[in-house]
Amino acid sequence: MTTQTELEWVANGRAKIGTYEIKGSKHNPLILAMWQLGFQATKQKQWINDDETAWCGAFTAYCMARAGLDKHIPKAFYRAKEWASMGTSLNRPAYGAIVVFSRNGGGHVGLVVGKDSRGNIMVLGGNQSNAVNIMPFATSRVLAYRWCGTQKLPNASRYNLPLLNSNGKVSTNEA
Repeated sequence: MTTQTELEWVANGRAKIGTYEIKGSKHNPLILAMWQLGFQATKQKQWINDDETAWCGAFTAYCMARAGLDKHIPKAFYRAKEWASMGTSLNRPAYGAIVVFSRNGGGHVGLVVGKDSRGNIMVLGGNQSNAVNIMPFATSRVLAYRWCGTQKLPNASRYNLPLLNSNGKVSTNEA
């Protein structure tokens, strides 16, 4: 990938790598803040107040809202598949694009940040093994790639995904 300025929404997400759920009655304050910002950005009263509810959509909303891209956050941001209607549809992955996946019982949403040597999409996301991290996902699970940046489409160089190290073990269920 040509050296470019990091996308603000991706930088927001990278800054939270290592954030994880707290099992039990306590909840991670940062994940609660992600929920709060998502509800504020969509002008709704917050009704989710834990880190046990699937929070990939809250993480994505947090990244976008912190970048001033509230207009690209769906009202039902907490439902991963709702992100498949936001922004501009892309027919292939681009660095920084929102990617929506299918899974048994629902969906998953995150940000494209690369590919691995096996051709898997490397995704920066929340609620991936109960944490914010970068994991490989099989392209066969992709429902949509969406561009929700400051321009209608990504710069052409954003389609040249960086090659990232991966153990090749793809995520199969993010619930």
